[in-house]
Amino acid sequence: MSALATILLSALAMTVIVALRYLAASGFFAWLTGRRLPGRYAKLRPQIRREIGWSLASATIYGIPAGIVAWGWQAHGWTRIYTDWGAYPLWYAPISLLLYLFAHDSWFYWTHRLMHRPSLFRIAHAVHHASRPPTAWAAMSFHPWEALTGAVVIPALVFLIPIHAALLGAVLAIMTVMGVTNHMGWEMFPRRLVNSALGNWLITASHHQRHHDEYRCNYGLYFRFWDRLCGTDRGLSSSL
Repeated sequence: MSALATILLSALAMTVIVALRYLAASGFFAWLTGRRLPGRYAKLRPQIRREIGWSLASATIYGIPAGIVAWGWQAHGWTRIYTDWGAYPLWYAPISLLLYLFAHDSWFYWTHRLMHRPSLFRIAHAVHHASRPPTAWAAMSFHPWEALTGAVVIPALVFLIPIHAALLGAVLAIMTVMGVTNHMGWEMFPRRLVNSALGNWLITASHHQRHHDEYRCNYGLYFRFWDRLCGTDRGLSSSL
């Protein structure tokens, strides 16, 4: 099989994986929403169909660079992904996880904030904010141009920061779960955690909902660090 055919198959496989991961996570939390708040999404079915359509298109955009990276790692060892726990000291494992989350959060904060410039908002980010209110299906509901900005960051990081394959899977799982739960329209975590010293630095639905309510604040993905540093943190939504 030619290299091109192998790359295409790898990209197709990763696209399917990303799509299934989205459908499984969003589907589960949408089901949980139905159990917790019966009827909440009943009037939003046309919106949800639109969110699923945009999200599956985003899955393709995410899958292509991921497939190329997976091919480069398996066929040529081009990345800094490793599978031997002995390759680095064990203390490095949690640090690498945090480095990935912080780097991803930093990229997301600044590109997300840029997407709220009027011209870019009209061209791309308006697709995401068309979800009023956002649902568990909205986490990947992006215009292709915006999806592209999100699709390149993790594939770029694997060439720069060493990480164990299992921890890379953990990064992707955290990205998926937080993306979905931050959009589902209700706070799943106890108030004592959300308002704790730890919770005051983490983004949950209560924090991200305020971004969807007011647009010009709360741009982060995982952490409130950049919002606080740059004066864009307006606290938690009063609607959840």
